[in-house]
Amino acid sequence: MGLLIKICGLTTTETAGATAHAGADMGGLNFFTNSPRYLADLSRAAEIAAALGPDVARVAVTVDLDNKTLEAIVAAVSPDYIQLHGSESPARVAGVKAAFGLPVIKACAISDAADVEAARLYQDTADLLLFDAKPPKPGASRPSIDRPGGWGEAFDWTLLTGTDWQVPWLLAGGLDCDNVEEAAEVSHAPGVDVSSGVETAPGVKSSELIERFVAAARGTDGSTG
Repeated sequence: MGLLIKICGLTTTETAGATAHAGADMGGLNFFTNSPRYLADLSRAAEIAAALGPDVARVAVTVDLDNKTLEAIVAAVSPDYIQLHGSESPARVAGVKAAFGLPVIKACAISDAADVEAARLYQDTADLLLFDAKPPKPGASRPSIDRPGGWGEAFDWTLLTGTDWQVPWLLAGGLDCDNVEEAAEVSHAPGVDVSSGVETAPGVKSSELIERFVAAARGTDGSTG
């Protein structure tokens, strides 16, 4: 079986269509207000979701939202998955699954082996795990860190090499057309997730880069580890 491929942070129907045309498995719609990929207009989000077509799973990417807000998103875009990318506990993951009857992707921030082990707490509740790099530390160029992902930062992929998981998982953080094959081979990831790596500017996806990323990812199969 080939790599599971997710294109995240889609903001236009054109790039959603490119995601489908390229043969990606999942398309992510971002509902986090501090993200440059934030979809504030739910009717517009619904149009983008529809442009993914029937063969691409729709993922609603959320961060620490309450059930009322999640309900509005689910009603608008009919997602196939809800992604929880904040500080949600295993109990909250289970609660979202019970409330909406949808599979849940839980994002876990990774910088060292302790973070990998901490992610195991979610294996009994999440349907998929997503391993992303921890946000960069604030500095002169980034005086504040206001979102948990989408920074284009990578972590040490070897932290995941040879690890066993009860559920499938996606590798995220700093992936692009040039490194996705190596990342999948090193980490033995069964799936990959990209956002900023297929953009020409924050929040601006490139249809050409989406096509190139999927083609590069399809050139490898890291699911054997």
